[in-house]
Amino acid sequence: MIKKLVSHGNSAALIIDRPIMDLLNVDMSTPLEITTDGRNLIVSPVKSSSREKKIKAALDKVNKKHGKTLRKLAG
Repeated sequence: MIKKLVSHGNSAALIIDRPIMDLLNVDMSTPLEITTDGRNLIVSPVKSSSREKKIKAALDKVNKKHGKTLRKLAG
């Protein structure tokens, strides 16, 4: 998909089509992080801190219950 920037006041805006927003589970209230690798523009939804906390809690639970077995399997 090729897009052009559109004028938005003194800035430029990139219009993101609804199907892409739906695919990424992004809406108008989702904070987006804009980064670059020096050549490409990368727009990513900001990871929810509550989601990260839930994932960490789940990993901690698994490690507590199965950590010894997992270490044996890894070694």
